[in-house]
Amino acid sequence: MAKKVPEPTVPPRERAFLVGVELRNEPSLLPLEDSLEELALLAQTAGLEVVGQTTQKLDAPHPDTYIGSGKIEEIKILVEETLAQVVLFDNELSPRHLRELEERLGPHVRILDRTALILDIFAQHAHTREGILQVELAQYEYRLPRLTRAWTHLARQAGGGGGRTGSMGGVGLRGPGETQLEVDRREIRKRIATLKAELEKVRAHRMRYRAQRQRSQIPVVALVGYTNAGKSTLLNRLANAEVYVADQLFATLDPTTRRVELPGGHLALFTDTVGFIQKLPTQLVAAFRATLEEIAEADLLLHVVDITHPNAFEQAQAVHATLKEIQADHIPVITLLNKIDRLPDPKAAEEAIAYFSGSVLAISALRGMGINEMLTLVNQELFETYQPVKVRIPYQEGNLISLFHDQGQVKRIEHTRGGVLIEGNLPGRLLARFQPFLYIDDKLSQKEETT
Repeated sequence: MAKKVPEPTVPPRERAFLVGVELRNEPSLLPLEDSLEELALLAQTAGLEVVGQTTQKLDAPHPDTYIGSGKIEEIKILVEETLAQVVLFDNELSPRHLRELEERLGPHVRILDRTALILDIFAQHAHTREGILQVELAQYEYRLPRLTRAWTHLARQAGGGGGRTGSMGGVGLRGPGETQLEVDRREIRKRIATLKAELEKVRAHRMRYRAQRQRSQIPVVALVGYTNAGKSTLLNRLANAEVYVADQLFATLDPTTRRVELPGGHLALFTDTVGFIQKLPTQLVAAFRATLEEIAEADLLLHVVDITHPNAFEQAQAVHATLKEIQADHIPVITLLNKIDRLPDPKAAEEAIAYFSGSVLAISALRGMGINEMLTLVNQELFETYQPVKVRIPYQEGNLISLFHDQGQVKRIEHTRGGVLIEGNLPGRLLARFQPFLYIDDKLSQKEETT
């Protein structure tokens, strides 16, 4: 009797073919080749095997298929040669583009764009209830306008669960999955409304937690940076946090906060946040509002930069753009050039410091290089550095008026009809809390004017 050949228990990885488009009138943060290289890393993180790629330069997207008809025929041939099952676009595609491309490339090829891929990675890496809710909301809002396409698309593929192990189904189909076959637009909208209501409860809980934290007078330091820059490694180094660390994009998704003692005996809360990336889907920014508010409400930001990456400066620009989008660009920042242990000459990082503005320090979170100097700089920024400010605080914000007197240096105070006008100095850790009431050229900040 012949021996049975053991069957593999792990399903084979899906094969993906990448497509990058450079629009001449829409300059990208990264060069086309580098952006495609990042897309390949995203694909590998999602569990895809990249088998080829192609590019095209256009003045504007084709109204029907985004790319030209000749390029579609070329892709069709290359897909057949490489046995690719997924064609992955580096740009976000409209519902019409997705529908037309599927018809042109045939029923055996699935079309995904960068947004769908990132949403899928988030679905794999979300483990807390809050993270799962946020990802599900982002997926539904992305898929709702594409529902017409999804009926036939999902009829061929079954959805599956998220998680690092035991995932089923293809990339781009995790999360809601096959349940979309049984619901119509109205039911999806109702589900979206339910998710938003649940996340508002989460947001309210976080606001109460922040209010309690502010009463304790312990400052908050948020770790921000491009995905895979080393934020979780840094938090592990500072507080033995045991945050999951992997050399992949978006390895950690849910925020982790730990208490850290600074030089001089001061305490601070360090929070590891979700990593940023260029072309971050707007659905994720909206869905993760409650989490991203942790950054916007921080007293100090530690911007972790992977100095070994060839596009380190461009990645830093992408982080600054996202901070501006979530209205966190007014918070003091210390830039940390991380992973200097991987440089052939660690002193080369000192030359890179000139390209970054503000407080900059070269460190290695993995080896502990520069960590003591970083903590000293954080302590100085939070407790020893005072900044001149001029604010007008409404009378109903009596807690802020008291805080200015207790923690700041008051030079002049005037009681006006609209509130208390105070001029003086504040420690760096408190600047963010008074930012809505700042006077700029004898005018209130835009945020207060709108209120």
